[in-house]
Amino acid sequence: MRRLSAIAFALTLAIGAAHAQSLEQQLKDRLLGTNSTSGLSERDAASGIKEALAQGVDRSIRQLGKPDGFFRDQAVKILVPEKLRRVADLARQLGAGKKVDAFELSMNRAAEKAVPAAADIMADAVRQMTLQDAIGLVRGGDTSATDFFRRTSEQKLYTAFRPIVEKQTAAVGVTQKYKDLTKKAGGNALAGALLGGDGNGASRADLDDYVTREAIDGLFHVIAEQEKQIRRNPAARTTDLLRRVFGGK
Repeated sequence: MRRLSAIAFALTLAIGAAHAQSLEQQLKDRLLGTNSTSGLSERDAASGIKEALAQGVDRSIRQLGKPDGFFRDQAVKILVPEKLRRVADLARQLGAGKKVDAFELSMNRAAEKAVPAAADIMADAVRQMTLQDAIGLVRGGDTSATDFFRRTSEQKLYTAFRPIVEKQTAAVGVTQKYKDLTKKAGGNALAGALLGGDGNGASRADLDDYVTREAIDGLFHVIAEQEKQIRRNPAARTTDLLRRVFGGK
């Protein structure tokens, strides 16, 4: 019971995502059951990795799913798509750097709105984890749990994120800001020449796909960093169970 209480306490942090039950509360209610045996059992180890996953995901979603969560973090900030970089550079040279910044900010705002939708998907991924899956992740490399999430959840995340991104890119005017950028850089004809296209540049669908994939990549990047901290830094193991599974006083 003491072990279960420790896990329950660790899983009370709220994600704060609108219309989403706390990921960690879901894990407490649906996933984490332990036996009262002494020593570190396989079930203890499995519960430990699940707790680490819950902690890492919770922190990542709260970090990214807020204003400037992406935009002010250089590791995950969504930049102008690579095929538009020459247009963006030209725009900056022509004194339209603010147009480039506005375009980038609009994409990051859309990503920040999409990230909280990951909570339920991640909870389901952990719920479906087998005991052997969990043991393998405990013994795996620095990002083995994050890699597990990517294998089991990436397509579901894309499906969940895409409609939110589409709604947000429309709301914050991503397409219009793109048009403003290319217009300032010399119009669609020049943009088409630089992009090697037909002059229409990036379509709305292209931009929505790009922002969705960048949001997912950013989320996994931050989850991986959280996982590394738990594995490498004893101070990041904030519960008795995590310390027993991963080591530390």
